Amino acid sequence: MKILLLGSRGMVGSSVSRILNKNKSINLFASTRNDTNLFSLTETQKLFNDFQPDIVINAAAKVGGILANNLQRSEFILSNLKININIIESITEFPETKLINLGSSCIYPLGAEVPISESSLMSGKLEPTNSPYAMAKLTAIEMGDAISKQYGHKVLDLMPTNLYGPNDNFSENESHVIPGLISRMHRAKIENKDKFEVWGTGKPLREFLYVDDLASAIEFTIDNDINPGLYNIGSNEEVTIKSLVDNVNNIIKFPGEIIFDDTKPDGNPRKLLDSSKFSSFGWKPAVDLSKGLKTTYDWYLNNIG
Repeated sequence: MKILLLGSRGMVGSSVSRILNKNKSINLFASTRNDTNLFSLTETQKLFNDFQPDIVINAAAKVGGILANNLQRSEFILSNLKININIIESITEFPETKLINLGSSCIYPLGAEVPISESSLMSGKLEPTNSPYAMAKLTAIEMGDAISKQYGHKVLDLMPTNLYGPNDNFSENESHVIPGLISRMHRAKIENKDKFEVWGTGKPLREFLYVDDLASAIEFTIDNDINPGLYNIGSNEEVTIKSLVDNVNNIIKFPGEIIFDDTKPDGNPRKLLDSSKFSSFGWKPAVDLSKGLKTTYDWYLNNIG
């Protein structure tokens, strides 16, 4: 089975590459910017024509945390639209090729009923801080649906909850909550700070998924030939931000005081995906939060910290 993985250098792509390379029934080509510029339709089409894949896994994207999404609104929508348009246009020439498209839980409306099911798609307004990125991901889903109906492609859209793990973005201004907490708390510890500040009350509930669990879900769809459709992929476990901070601190062991600044916004009080549709096939995550955080921090220490 010939599988083309796009975006293989990112957090998700590197995890998928590592896990699928262990599968002896798969011939994997892990594409990077070195071999193909996905902003170029010509180069993208050449990649498809040269490799002739049975399955394409689209893990290519420009991603970032709330601050980056809000400040780089044009870059996030334009970059992700360009990538997805070139991929979809290239795959139209290969109607027998299956597409596994990776999205994000931010595609769902701000006021969607929790736990958020796939039926909530397009039922309300998007969260304003990352709506450009979400709109690009929604467009990818719509384009996938279009080629499926017009050309017969099998398209699976996998929508993971908040991901974390090795190869994440740990920068101060562009990271998501877990890598941001790890990098800031580690730095506060080595700089002997007396206090560590966290925005908000710590009360909001969030769901997190270790990146290797998403990779295993992707492998599961391939091994079990899961039917095309839109599927949420989550851990089905909620944790408060305060509990998350405590979990991170149990690993880093910051000796100072941790302060929750309740003058700063909390964001959504609760964000949990309903992953029962995909879980009904028999898949379940294997890595709990404590283990995942420890592995992520060890990677951080060995590669960045």
